[in-house]
Amino acid sequence: RYIVGQDAAKKAVAIALRNRWRRPRVGEELRDEIEPNNLILIGPTGVGKTEIARRLARLAGAPFVKVEASKFTEVGYVGRDVESMVRDLVDASISMVREEREAEVEEDAERRVEDRLLDLLLPPVAHGSDTAGEGQGDRSGGVPGGPTSPASGTGTPPRPHIFVAGPSGSGVAAQELSPQEGPEAPPTEGSIGDTAPVGEDRRARTREKLRTLLRDGKLEDREIELEVRQSANIEGMMVPMGGGDGMDHNFMEMLQDMLPKRTKRRVMTVAEARRILLQEEFERLVDMDDVIADAMDRAEESGIIFLDEIDKIAGPQGGQGPDVSREGVQRDLLPVVEGSNVQTKYGLVRTDHVLFIAAGAFHVSKPSDLIPELQGRFPIRVELEALGEEEFVRILTEPKNALTAQYSAMVATEDVELTFQEDGIREVAAIAAILNDRMENIGARRLRTVLTTLLEEIMFALPEEGAGSIAVDEAFVRDRLSGIIEDEDLTRYIL
Repeated sequence: RYIVGQDAAKKAVAIALRNRWRRPRVGEELRDEIEPNNLILIGPTGVGKTEIARRLARLAGAPFVKVEASKFTEVGYVGRDVESMVRDLVDASISMVREEREAEVEEDAERRVEDRLLDLLLPPVAHGSDTAGEGQGDRSGGVPGGPTSPASGTGTPPRPHIFVAGPSGSGVAAQELSPQEGPEAPPTEGSIGDTAPVGEDRRARTREKLRTLLRDGKLEDREIELEVRQSANIEGMMVPMGGGDGMDHNFMEMLQDMLPKRTKRRVMTVAEARRILLQEEFERLVDMDDVIADAMDRAEESGIIFLDEIDKIAGPQGGQGPDVSREGVQRDLLPVVEGSNVQTKYGLVRTDHVLFIAAGAFHVSKPSDLIPELQGRFPIRVELEALGEEEFVRILTEPKNALTAQYSAMVATEDVELTFQEDGIREVAAIAAILNDRMENIGARRLRTVLTTLLEEIMFALPEEGAGSIAVDEAFVRDRLSGIIEDEDLTRYIL
């Protein structure tokens, strides 16, 4: 559905993933003895190594993080240390578990947010004190934009806007009051926000009308006043040495908790207020201690780390200059891959059962250039095959997210129908294969370069030309690309 060919790599990844499911079902005596099948994917660029990892993350439903080995440096050098990938894995696991917990309480949270929005639109009547609810909403005792109540004690002049909900609940209007029609004026039928006592039955009916309008989305652009919490910004104040991953990982969070929390009243639309209030309700309903405990367990038992570009830290033994740091990164990787305790801001994480999948093109170096101890921790090696013309044709036609389908969908937004004929697709695939042979072989990425150049003029002229239909066939492809392909110097710069 997404990746063409590479059956050997798919099989190896599928076995490793299935073993993640099998291990918890093994007897307790052997469970801790079963080690993950770490593997290395070897193949030229553009053959699907990273795409396999990306699809694996979605299928696994397990904590997954993709990191670039070339970003790591040996301890003592400026840069990221290798243990940061475990901390990234824990963060990804916490995000995953929190989203699951929020989905479980989403209906309850939305119901609470709806009630709080109704309190802001129709605050309780103040009897000698401000009861606008949690210090939010309009402190006039009416809706935002309503006249100021004498009980508010602000001394500000009354605002001239009154919110009106008709008896049918079918519309919303704002009445303009003259200065003579202030708070002392007799209440209008259905008016909200004036200081005259409102019967409980009328108030309940008005609240239900507002609820209907709110659910129908007719109040999304209405402005209300909300009190929001603001955290002190400490970015750039005190950064530990070696970047954000150095020294004590709890330092920045501890400093954030020590600083006083400030609140600020903001005027915003109902749509924006709903988003803020929903986040506040999630924080109240979701137990973060339970989330962290579950996430730590998932990261340890079913976490997957994809270590890309591992060939960039491999080199001949006994080198000088940057090779020394590369070998140092391998030595730092070794204890993490073979199993150790890594300190995170949530506690220690064991990496004994974390699955590591490494990938690299190994153009300059080879897997045997890795230190022997690290080679032993990646016992399974899978070579991915280079792609040719036939694979390119399949890539352009078979996957659900094929480039041809993507371009057709984008062009359809301009009321233009873009169709790719079979002979046109074959010509694009043939040109991509020729260019890979003539220049650097960048695999399937060449297809995007060819298609972008092929459709450049069409994509640029679409807004002016309007509706129509475009068919991409063999003649169309040759007409657009033949001149560029024949000029080898131009090909190097464009394709």
